Amino acid sequence: MSGANPYTKHLVITKERIAHVVADAIPALACSLPHDIVCALESAYQREQQENASSRAAFALDVLMKNAHVAADEARPLCQDTGSVWVCLEVGPNVCVQGDVFSLVNEEVARAYITHKLRCSLVRNALFDRTNTGNNTPAFCEMHACDAPGARVHIMLKGGGSDNASRIVMLPPSAGKQGIIDEILRCVHEKAANACPPLLVGIGVGATFDKVAHLAKMALMRPLDVPARDSETQAFEQELLDAINATGIGAAALGGKTTALGVRVETAPCHIAALPLAINMGCCAMRRASYEL
Repeated sequence: MSGANPYTKHLVITKERIAHVVADAIPALACSLPHDIVCALESAYQREQQENASSRAAFALDVLMKNAHVAADEARPLCQDTGSVWVCLEVGPNVCVQGDVFSLVNEEVARAYITHKLRCSLVRNALFDRTNTGNNTPAFCEMHACDAPGARVHIMLKGGGSDNASRIVMLPPSAGKQGIIDEILRCVHEKAANACPPLLVGIGVGATFDKVAHLAKMALMRPLDVPARDSETQAFEQELLDAINATGIGAAALGGKTTALGVRVETAPCHIAALPLAINMGCCAMRRASYEL
C-alpha cells in the first residue's frame, strides 16, 4: 500500500462555506424571481392575452411581471412576506462534512434580514411563545446523502401563505393514482386561492410520514425547464397541471387558464400498507435556487 490518505480527493464542506452561500443567496432570492418562473409567467400572460386581452387574468399576470421587474431593478423584496429560510445540503459519496456544518447559518440569516431590511416572520415557539425572534432565525436546515458526486445547497425562502395551503395525507394503497389526483385537486379547490396563484405545486408520493414532505419540497426545487427523469412522471405531471388549470381559479384567484405554472412530482418506495402523499404549494413568488459546491 502506498500509504496515501484515502480522503485526499474528497470534497470537504465547511461551516464557513455553507454560511457564505446562504449569505449571498438571501438578498438575491428575496428580490429576484428565478429565470424559469419569469419565463413561465410571461408565457401564461401571452396565453391569457390571446384569449382575452382585457381579462382579469391577463391583468393579474401583467402586474406580477411588473412587480418582478421592479423588485429586481430596485433590489426590493418581491413580496412583503420574505419567508422562512430553508437550507438543504445534499452530499455525494465523495464528500466530507463538518459535524457543525450549519452552525453559522443563523448568524448569516440574521445579518441578511436586518441589513437588507427584510421582514422577519419567525416566532420563538409555535405553541408557547409567539413572540417574533426579530431576525428571522432560526433557519430550517437539513442534510441528505445522495448517489451523485459532489455537493449542492438548496435554499428556499418559503412564504407562510403557500405553506399554510400545503398538506400531508396518508392514503390507503387502494386509493391509487386516481385517489392521489382527487386529493390534490381537493387541496387546490380549498387552498389555492390563499396561496397566491399562479402556483408551482410540489408533490411527494411514497416513503414515510416524516419523509414524504421532503419529497414534495425537493420537487419544488426542480426548475420548470428541467423535465422529470422518466416519461411516466413527465406524463403524470402534465396530467396534474392540466387538471389544476382546468379548475379556472387562475392568477390571483381572479379566474383564467393559469392556476399553476407547473407541477413537479417526486416518488419513493413505501410500505405495502401505505400511500403517503404530500402537497407543497409554492406561490407566484417562488424564491428558490440550488448551488453546486
